[in-house]
Amino acid sequence: MLTVLVPQGAEYGAVCRGLKCVTGEQPTVKSIPVGVQAVREYLQQWSQTKDFENQVKAGILVVGLCGSLTQQYKVGDVVLYQNCLYQQQTLECSHIVNSHIQSIVNVVKSLTSDRVICSATEKRYLGETMGVDVVDMEGFAVLEFFHHIGVEVAILRVVSDDCNYDIPDISTAIDSDGSLKPLSLAWQFIRQPIAANRLIRGSLQGLKVLEQTTKLLFYEQ
Repeated sequence: MLTVLVPQGAEYGAVCRGLKCVTGEQPTVKSIPVGVQAVREYLQQWSQTKDFENQVKAGILVVGLCGSLTQQYKVGDVVLYQNCLYQQQTLECSHIVNSHIQSIVNVVKSLTSDRVICSATEKRYLGETMGVDVVDMEGFAVLEFFHHIGVEVAILRVVSDDCNYDIPDISTAIDSDGSLKPLSLAWQFIRQPIAANRLIRGSLQGLKVLEQTTKLLFYEQ
């Protein structure tokens, strides 16, 4: 069975809640940090453990939230990555998810960013100039690592913010180890209350869909 990687915190919690409703065999679920470098370090450390080869041999599924860079994808949309771009490098994704999920999701091109893309203007600019649909902060790092060892990776995400509005710039609230700094996050929310409220509402909607999608994904397994 696929091993599931999901960003730590609320996204990990949503996936675990979804799996509670699944009977029978369940996948191994691992909580990963936020950010390219933090993910690279996490995967390198994981690869040194004794169970690593058995855990990854069936393939990797990354799930979580993402941001939309085009008008086509709205909050709550489920997307399956075709490929992922990072610093002018592109890697292809596998579609190793079951058929009843593939039939209801949108296949997209994605961008991995080293920072939070918070401006609606920049989101649309990146979407138009780079030919990508959504953005996250971990996808390419996972693809890159497993590409080198011949393990297939699929990435399935839920849109939690669209390209029509700004969200708070929470880059400074992400520590070097990929964890969130609660006080810094709260300060950014206080500074930008309207944008923060929008981000919170979008995230809650995205998390609810993520939980439901997790149930559907593993329902027949």
